[in-house]
Amino acid sequence: MHKLRVGIVGCGNIFPMHAISIKKNESLELVAVCDIKKDRADKEAKRFETNAYYNYETMLKDANLDVVHICTPHYLHAPMTIKAAEYNVHVLTEKPMSIHVEDAKNMIEVCENHKVTLGVIFQNRYNKGAVFLKNTLESGKLGEIKSIKCQVTWDRSDSYYMKSDWKGTWDKEGGGAVIDQAIHTLDLMRWFVDDDIEYIDAFIANRVHEKIDVEDTAEGLIQFKHGVRGNFHVINYNTMDSPVTIEVHCEQGIAKYTDGLTEINYVDSSKEIVGADPRESLDYGDVKSYWGVSHIKQINDFYESLNKKEKPIIDGHEALITQKIVNAIYESGKTNKKIYFK
Repeated sequence: MHKLRVGIVGCGNIFPMHAISIKKNESLELVAVCDIKKDRADKEAKRFETNAYYNYETMLKDANLDVVHICTPHYLHAPMTIKAAEYNVHVLTEKPMSIHVEDAKNMIEVCENHKVTLGVIFQNRYNKGAVFLKNTLESGKLGEIKSIKCQVTWDRSDSYYMKSDWKGTWDKEGGGAVIDQAIHTLDLMRWFVDDDIEYIDAFIANRVHEKIDVEDTAEGLIQFKHGVRGNFHVINYNTMDSPVTIEVHCEQGIAKYTDGLTEINYVDSSKEIVGADPRESLDYGDVKSYWGVSHIKQINDFYESLNKKEKPIIDGHEALITQKIVNAIYESGKTNKKIYFK
């Protein structure tokens, strides 16, 4: 069996989620890892018995890759995707796909011009509770959605930001609490509603942090075209990482999604609860627990789409919608104006 040759650029915190998922897929061969920090690249190359590179383009030139996974700081996602496409290498990049909407559009255009596939990681859509809620909403069992709200209240101190040379910056991270901590939840919220957006009206501020300029607070309204109002509340100056919640008010009941578990209370007093399956556990090592176990599901799904020559479920066009939401929140918060979608 011909195995696809895969490389990973970026050997930081999220790296194990990709490397272990690749190693567990028998149709793939991890042939290269790359990081500008030599010690990181060498450590992971030794751990996964592969080749270390310290320059991204050198890896693209020499490693004969079929696919590259991009696990680098946000501002590098766009140029690295474009460079890979120019080498005719398929791309699976971590969220967000970029910092700016125009960069995201350019990524899609270049990949399409070079006939390579672009996928973007939003692994929470593969959580069992999220899939159950999505399927229930699509089935019509809950009736029409009336409103939806989400809350992300986590703890990211100044000391957390000081450990990084790119986090907490507008030019390299692209923002703070919204683009990093809340993006997955905002993505789930609009995925559940599944409607075009009319406008976003948002407020952002830095209320607590002294070492960064980006927002640690965001709240606002996402007005969907067919009447659903989505509201969000995001902070990263809580004293703990409280459970992420999404609440969906529907004609036939209320659904609450909490850290991967969905509980639906119907108007007829019946109830359904679906959460994570303990049999789906996977040891990624010392990684953040809220990333869950679903990276392997999305990664396997991405490669299944390549084998079938189909577009992945979360391709560049799908991820672009969430990118537009993030950027509209920032634009609205900075200008104090509603941002209308075309």
